[in-house]
Amino acid sequence: MFTDVIDLDEFYRSPLGQVARRTIRRQIRAIWPDVRGMAVLGLGHATPYLTPFRNEAERVLAIAPAAQGVIPWPNGGPGQIALAYESELPLPDLCVDRLLMVHAVESSEQLRAMMREAWRVLKGNGRMLIVAPNRASVWSRSERTPFGHGHPYTNGQIRRLLRDSMFTPGETRRALHMPPINRHLIVKAAPVLERVGNTLFQTFGGVLLVEATKQVYSVTPGKPVARRRFVVLPGGANPAAGGASRRESG
Repeated sequence: MFTDVIDLDEFYRSPLGQVARRTIRRQIRAIWPDVRGMAVLGLGHATPYLTPFRNEAERVLAIAPAAQGVIPWPNGGPGQIALAYESELPLPDLCVDRLLMVHAVESSEQLRAMMREAWRVLKGNGRMLIVAPNRASVWSRSERTPFGHGHPYTNGQIRRLLRDSMFTPGETRRALHMPPINRHLIVKAAPVLERVGNTLFQTFGGVLLVEATKQVYSVTPGKPVARRRFVVLPGGANPAAGGASRRESG
C-alpha cells in the first residue's frame, strides 16, 4: 500500500527528511552525474530528488501513483507531475532516458505490471535507478519515516526482481547510515555518520540504490497476422458502404 502523499510531504519537510533527501540525492548524482539532453522520469514519490535535474535535462516529468495522491510540482512554475495508475503509464514506448523509482517498488500492489511499464517506456540504452528500503537497516523497522512502510528488500531481492522483469542489474549503493531519529544532535551529525557508515557499515544503510539497464532480446517473427487499417477514401465516399477498411497481411 502506498504512503499518502501528505505524509510523504510532511516527512521531507522535517529536519530528518531534509537530511535524508540531501544524502540520497548525493548518491543519485554520483550514479547519474550528467543528464544533459535527456528525458528524466520519476515514478512513485520522486519529486524531492528530481529538482537538481530540471536545469540540466531536456525534459523532467514525475508520475505519482493514483493510490498515493499528488501535490503540485514544482512550486511557482508549469506543472511537471501527473497522477496515473502505475500499471498504465500515460507515455509512449521508448521515450525515457533515465527512470528514477522512489517510494514505488516497496509499496505497489501491481509490482510486476509496474515493472513491465518501466521496461516499455525506457529507451533501449536507457537506465533505471531504484531507491528502496534496505531490509537489513533500522530504517525499515521505523514507522516514523516512509522507509519503514511497505516491503523492504535485500540487495539480492532487488536484483532478482530486476532480472525477472527483463533488466540487467548494475551498480549498487547504500545511503542513510544515520539512525532515523528526528533529534537535533543526530541530524547535525548526519554527514559524519554517513561517512563512517559508508566506510565501516555499508551493509546497514537505510536505503539501497540499484541501477539497471534493459535486456533487449531478438524475437523470431511469428506467423503474419491480418491487421485492419483505416484509409481515407476519395470523393467523400461513405465508410459504411464498405471499403472504409481493408484487411492486409503483415
